[in-house]
Amino acid sequence: MECSFIFSKSGHAVHDFFKQEIAKDVASESIRITTFMTPKSTQRASKPPLRAVATSKQENPITLPEKSIKFTEFFRRKMQKVTPNESDKDRERHLVELCRKGQLKEAVLALESLSESGSQVSSGTYIALLQSCIDSDSIHDGRRVHARISSVRELNPFIVTKLISMYAKCGSLQEARSVFNEMLLRNLFTWSAMIGGYAREQKWEDVIQLFVLMVENAVVPDAFLFPKIVQACAYLEEIVTGKVLHSFAIRCGLFSSVHVGNSILAMYNKCGELDSALSIFQKMAQKDLVTWNAMISGYCQSGYHHRALKLFETMKVEGIEPGIITWNILINSYNQSGDCSTALELMKKMTESGITPDVFSWTSMISGFAQNNKKNQALQLFKAMLLKGVKPNGMTVASAISACASLKALRKGMELHSVAFKLGGTSNVLVGNALIDLYSKCGELEAAKKVFDNISVKDVFTWNSMIGGYVQARYIGKAHDLFVKMKDSGVRRNVVTWNMMISGYMQNGDEDQAMELLHGMEQDGIKWNTATWNSLIAGSVRHGKEKKALTIFGKMQSLSIRPNAVTILSIIPAFANLVAGPKVKEIHCYAIRNGLTSNIPVANSLVDTYANSGDIMSAQYVFDSLPFKDLIAWNSMLSGYVLHGQPYSAIDLFDRMKKEEVNPNQTTFAALISAYGLARMVDKGKAVFLSMTEDYQISPGLQHYAAVVELLGRSGRLKEATDFIETMPLEPNFDIWAAMLTACRMHSNVSLAINAAENLIKLEPGNSVFYNMLVHMYDLVGKADEALLVPKPKKRNVTESIGCSHIRVNNRVYTFVTHDQSLPNERAIYAQLDSMKKKINAAGSDFFSTQVTMGEEEEANMGTHSEKLAIAFALISIPAFRRILITKNLRMCAACHGSVKLFSLLYKREIIVKDPRCLHHFRDGHCSCGDYW
Repeated sequence: MECSFIFSKSGHAVHDFFKQEIAKDVASESIRITTFMTPKSTQRASKPPLRAVATSKQENPITLPEKSIKFTEFFRRKMQKVTPNESDKDRERHLVELCRKGQLKEAVLALESLSESGSQVSSGTYIALLQSCIDSDSIHDGRRVHARISSVRELNPFIVTKLISMYAKCGSLQEARSVFNEMLLRNLFTWSAMIGGYAREQKWEDVIQLFVLMVENAVVPDAFLFPKIVQACAYLEEIVTGKVLHSFAIRCGLFSSVHVGNSILAMYNKCGELDSALSIFQKMAQKDLVTWNAMISGYCQSGYHHRALKLFETMKVEGIEPGIITWNILINSYNQSGDCSTALELMKKMTESGITPDVFSWTSMISGFAQNNKKNQALQLFKAMLLKGVKPNGMTVASAISACASLKALRKGMELHSVAFKLGGTSNVLVGNALIDLYSKCGELEAAKKVFDNISVKDVFTWNSMIGGYVQARYIGKAHDLFVKMKDSGVRRNVVTWNMMISGYMQNGDEDQAMELLHGMEQDGIKWNTATWNSLIAGSVRHGKEKKALTIFGKMQSLSIRPNAVTILSIIPAFANLVAGPKVKEIHCYAIRNGLTSNIPVANSLVDTYANSGDIMSAQYVFDSLPFKDLIAWNSMLSGYVLHGQPYSAIDLFDRMKKEEVNPNQTTFAALISAYGLARMVDKGKAVFLSMTEDYQISPGLQHYAAVVELLGRSGRLKEATDFIETMPLEPNFDIWAAMLTACRMHSNVSLAINAAENLIKLEPGNSVFYNMLVHMYDLVGKADEALLVPKPKKRNVTESIGCSHIRVNNRVYTFVTHDQSLPNERAIYAQLDSMKKKINAAGSDFFSTQVTMGEEEEANMGTHSEKLAIAFALISIPAFRRILITKNLRMCAACHGSVKLFSLLYKREIIVKDPRCLHHFRDGHCSCGDYW
């Protein structure tokens, strides 16, 4: 079979026929090499192209082109040099000896002295000098040597090759390429030096382009150079080019080299072609340790950790002992997958096999534990590493410091800072970045800035860490100053930099500046990503701009920027209210279409949001459909049942939770005690409170004490509740005294109510609600004189106390304000109110009673309460089979609460009202709160 390559100077292309035959070529090694030529070579008939034949049975010698013959003749002439005199020889020997001793400056001076005296210097001496320049990384001295070489009339190609290597290895690829381009005749070593220089600097596109030029010049790479070219394809993930090189290696007889085979195997793994890699692995006649490592690494990169482990065992069976690199590949892979326990077990087995874990083994373990929320274990491993006498590198120290940053363990982090200083690692940019992050998260911004200033060469992560610290601390001005300086420093700001600044301005409520940055980002050539829009959405939700958040969400999708789990988590809290129920379903549907409901935090957020928006059935559906339920999911559902006044469902759920061996936490117990309070199961609620400490070793917090006060108060055990408050080990807070006051109001115990109100006023001296209640209660018990002694609160803006109720009708949200005279369908609403009044009065209740309670004393003075207006509008606008959902900004008064209970009975309607204290689910004349809110 014969096929032709066509390589062009701008890149490469493969003949159509050759494309069709690649698969066949790779499968068979008995392929004859054909002519390699460029389109221009057809016009140069006088220069015969390279022809070679290679089969699996034999290899015939290569026919050299005319250019190579001229090179040979030139080389022979150069070897016939005039023998220098003995004095010059001695001086050269002295010069070489200086190079050997590392005295490069003296050697260069000696060279200049020899040259100026007219003496000839041998090629070996020049090569020794150039090698000394490479060893000393001295490009300055290399240029001085080059200046003397340039005066030589006929250059030895080997000297020029060494000169190229010197420039490339000393960091000046431009000068190396300049020397390379000036060469009239280039041999394999010359090409290898230049390509090797590009590979060393990871200039992979240049490696490929130079290889193409090399083939055009009829030079075939050897088994030493070829892996570098294949490596370029691997890093560029150029699988098509890689397959061409694979075929090239077979045709040139290079594939039989284990080094070439290993490079091709690694290339397929890097490009995600695991099947092709496995095929090569199985066909390789000779496999060394590198071969096995490459295949194991391929499995690990593709997530097939068990296959990698199985191959690891097969390797040992076939007599290849795993090296430390093999072990580290497996350990690192399991750490990256989150299976740190298996990684740790592997490291133990590694030690048992006689191989001592090195710094890379320990670093992988420490980094793995740190990145998988096992920060304390990561720090313990770091300590164990030091005790073993293994010196950490920059990555190790940075990982340990990052663990401290996540834990906000400032003292431990400062100890690690000291360790890094002793090891000379504070100049390491990774360590510096980690320290900035540590001090920023711990609120030590001055220390963070000091570390930042001491880093001589700052990368983009350094700048981002410091800017992020200022943003986190709400110092947006300082963050902006650094943002500007970063640009002036020459470090290009990346998408993370811009996103942090946008997020910072949104956190501060400066939407205009955030949008200005959004446009500036585009002008700077930085593409918006999902995180950019997430910052805008989260900021809008945080400042109560739900409509704006929804608009941004829609804009994001119109730009084909796909929202992710963080987007859903950012936007869904905006709809955790009764009037936004349909929007929750929209977001839920979007999450289903995009496969985001499998994300545990998203699913948990949906459970919580459905419950808070009044749809407990949908919350239960999402919860039941979860394949895996974490503690947050259980707590969200448990709290949802309590919120909706379904205590028995909450108690049953807790029993399920215990059967599935899910350990409860403080949130679980707070909800559970409240559930027993709703169910009036006082003794069981008290038993649960005691079991927190006895059975679960969880110390009760203030929320648990408040739940117990409510538990006792609902059942009228006011004396027991008072004793409980007096003997509790913590200082009672607002919630505890508010629960006590509610219980006293419910059971008409004025004296205990006065005590609770007095304590509430001490906690909130400016609260006019408690002031009015206390004065009213003093009057009731005949203590008008004491009422005069109660400090009057500052006068509040009356608009702050106006009751507002919101209701959604036909996808539009309507807002009703107490005694509003500009209502939609005003006549119809007030006609409905009259009808409601007649029905209520007929039932024996005062419809317009304005009993003063917590939160509505000002609203009471302004007429009909807003929720009644909203209900009247709902009765004439919403079909009878639908629920009425209302959100209110102030706590419902007792009169309205009683009226709405009657509405639900008389009109046979299900009404849900959510106020700041409770979600009231009215049905058939009853409320889910049990008249306790």
